[in-house]
Amino acid sequence: MSSQELNHQQLNDLYTENQGWLRGWLHNRLGCSHRASDLLHDTFMRILARDELLELQKPKAYLMAITKRVLVDHWRREKVEQAYLDALAAMPESYVQAPEEQQILLETLIEIDALLDGLPVVVKRTFLYAQLDGMKQQEIAEKLNISISTVKRHLVRAAGQCYFALEMEA
Repeated sequence: MSSQELNHQQLNDLYTENQGWLRGWLHNRLGCSHRASDLLHDTFMRILARDELLELQKPKAYLMAITKRVLVDHWRREKVEQAYLDALAAMPESYVQAPEEQQILLETLIEIDALLDGLPVVVKRTFLYAQLDGMKQQEIAEKLNISISTVKRHLVRAAGQCYFALEMEA
C-alpha cells in the first residue's frame, strides 16, 4: 500500500470514528445541523489538503484544534459578511453592484480580513482607509487623531503582514 493510500485510509478511519461527536459539538455551538455538517466537511478538507501521514497520538485533540480554527474562520466570515450587507443596505440603489460583483467583493473583503488578522484595530483602519477609501495619509491622520508618522508606520506594518502572509501561502 502506498503512503498516499495509507494516508487516505487513515483519514477515512479518523472520519468514521470521530465525525459523529464532532458534528454534535459543532451543532451545539452553531444551533444548526446544516452549518455543523458544512464545518465538519471543512475540517476534514483542511486535513486532506495537508496531504501528510496522520500518525496521531490524540486524534480528538487534533480534530478539536482544527475544528476550532474552522469555527473561528466561520464566525469571522459571518461578521465581515454582515458588515458588508449593512453597508450595501445603506447605499443608494444606483451604487449597488450585480450579485456576481457583490460576491467577488465579499470574498476579497474576507481575504483582506484574514490577512490583517491579529493587527490592532487602528492599524487595520489605517490600512483600509488608505487602500479601500483612497484616503491620503494626512486625511487618515486627522480622522484617527494620530500623527502622519504613525500612519506611515501602521501602513508599513499592515502591508508587511499582508506580504508575508501571502508569501507563506505560496
